[in-house]
Amino acid sequence: MDTVAKIKEVLDQVRPGLQADGGDVEFVDYKDQVVLVRLTGACGSCPMSTMTLKMGIEKAVKEAIPEVKSVENFM
Repeated sequence: MDTVAKIKEVLDQVRPGLQADGGDVEFVDYKDQVVLVRLTGACGSCPMSTMTLKMGIEKAVKEAIPEVKSVENFM
């Protein structure tokens, strides 16, 4: 399985928690060991979205795929 497929698999695992709060995450791109995602719905405008991105999504992705250095929100 390639890295992008693994990233999408991890995002699918965290997605239900985001959707429960009215939000979602979309995969945008992966380059130079950085994953770009777009937070949508309630997550797009939530003041806690940075915390969700770093402590939730990035942590899950980096645990599953050690070569990923960071996950960033793509505006």
